[in-house]
Amino acid sequence: MIVGEKSKGRLDMLEYKSMIHLSDKKCVACEGGVPPLTEAEIKTYLSHVKEGWNVAGNKKIEKEFKFGDFKQAMEFVNKVAAIAEEEGHHPDIHIFYNMVKIELWTHAIGGLSENDFILAAKVDTFDGFDPFD
Repeated sequence: MIVGEKSKGRLDMLEYKSMIHLSDKKCVACEGGVPPLTEAEIKTYLSHVKEGWNVAGNKKIEKEFKFGDFKQAMEFVNKVAAIAEEEGHHPDIHIFYNMVKIELWTHAIGGLSENDFILAAKVDTFDGFDPFD
C-alpha cells in the first residue's frame, strides 16, 4: 500500500466487483462463517438489480411478479426454479393465482449475501416473460 493511500474496504471492493453485471456472475456456496451484508452494502447491491426489489428488515429482498393467470405464474415459477437449481441458491416462492412473490436471503448467515442479488438479477432477466416462448 502506498503511504497516504486509503485502504480498499469491503464496500470499495463491492463497487469494483459490481462493474461485472450481477446476472453474469455465479452463486458461490455459503456455509456460514461470513457476516451478512451491511445496510450500505445492501443499498449498493440494490442499485444493481431492476426496480421492484424491496428490502425486508435488512435480512431479505423480495419482489412480486404479476401474470395474466395461474398457468403463466407457474411457468415463471418453473423458470425461476431451474435457474435457482443451476445456481445452487434457492428462494422462497409464494404462488398465488396470478402473482408470484420471490423472497431471497442466505439462510446460512441469517441475512443477505451477494448470492441473493445475483439470483435476483437472473430472475430479472425473465422480466417481460412470455410464457408462450
